[in-house]
Amino acid sequence: MTTISQTAGRSLRPSSSSGFFRALASATQAMLDRLERRSAVKTLNELDDRALRDIGINRSQIEDAVYGQFKAELSRYL
Repeated sequence: MTTISQTAGRSLRPSSSSGFFRALASATQAMLDRLERRSAVKTLNELDDRALRDIGINRSQIEDAVYGQFKAELSRYL
């Protein structure tokens, strides 16, 4: 009788490179998200108070709006 091993064709050493690349991709995405949000905060800070009022926020709410903590009041405009 012939037995086929399930490990045939697989390396005996566990592959840690896939976990490394997954972590690297996740860290890269987090960094890009942070840079994008920082850019949004900078752009909104450059607006005058009238323009901010037009979009429904005041200067003290810019970071909350960008980082998603201001959803309740903004949801009525969406």
